Amino acid sequence: MKVIVTGAAGFIGSAFTRLAVRKGAFNPVCIDALSYAGDLERLEQINEKITFHQADIADKTRLAEIFSAEKPQAIVHFAAETHVDRSILDPASFIRANVIGTENLLELALEHRIEKFIHISTDEVYGELSAGEEKFRETGCLLPNSPYSASKASADMFVRAFRKTYGLPVTTIRPSNNYGPWQYPEKLIPLVIAKALRGEKIPMYGKGENIRTWLFVEDCAEAVMSVLEAGRQGETYNIGSNEEKMNRDVISAILRLLGKGEELITFVADRPGHDFRYAVDTCKIEKETGWKPRVRFEEGIERTVQWYRQMSDWLFKKEAEAKAFTEQLRGRFEEMKTRKGFSSFS
Repeated sequence: MKVIVTGAAGFIGSAFTRLAVRKGAFNPVCIDALSYAGDLERLEQINEKITFHQADIADKTRLAEIFSAEKPQAIVHFAAETHVDRSILDPASFIRANVIGTENLLELALEHRIEKFIHISTDEVYGELSAGEEKFRETGCLLPNSPYSASKASADMFVRAFRKTYGLPVTTIRPSNNYGPWQYPEKLIPLVIAKALRGEKIPMYGKGENIRTWLFVEDCAEAVMSVLEAGRQGETYNIGSNEEKMNRDVISAILRLLGKGEELITFVADRPGHDFRYAVDTCKIEKETGWKPRVRFEEGIERTVQWYRQMSDWLFKKEAEAKAFTEQLRGRFEEMKTRKGFSSFS
């Protein structure tokens, strides 16, 4: 079976691709634009066992060439812009990748009679929960609050529409926050590790009380594989660990593992539209595919911190790249604000 994996050089996509090769599940045809967050180092250990194409999913002509040459039977679609802070500074790039890119893939999947289309979404499309609210279920309304989650919700709706209108065999997966080795250091956990290793101040939004469900990336990859193998067409599956943590508790756990004190934490103004809590009900995927998370947070965060310690050169290099790119975006954003005269973004 030949399967296209988009975003294969990304954080979660590469974990899934490595799993596929390890299990001998199928022949991965990897597509990645190799933008700022893509990195072929993530695939280096399996380089000889995959086919790789550098391509932007928003470029339909290039995608069509790949589909015609490879003749895949299935697609697992990870490729996306994912960082909420970046989406606030540059929403247009999220529309291009997450909406236009997804629609391009759907059209080509229809044209090439793809047997399975697995679309990787996010729990953020549901909006936010209060502390006591029940977890999100797959039947819940979509109420995105950031440009990132709005772009993913839009992609979800296109996926649904292609199922209902054309009968395309699609399945949607909505994972909770992933963490683990190889995550790009614009995200909370690797960023905190990088700053703590250097003894630098660690910014914490608001009071650090925002709650996320943390899923180890290898568990997420296993879940996606279980849906590819046993999930039902036309369905949506939530993926999570059922381990909810406040941001401040996550940061404290990292500092303890690194032998650092909490005096490194500095509180900063909260992010605009910062969702308070995400939590997903995972009964459906557990019942239908038998998947369950294996890695508890205490084990996962220890493995993650140890990995970044060993890969500190990669971590610091990527952190510098992320910072430079973000500052460039922020500069353009501030210039636009001044011209248009709208309120300040901190």
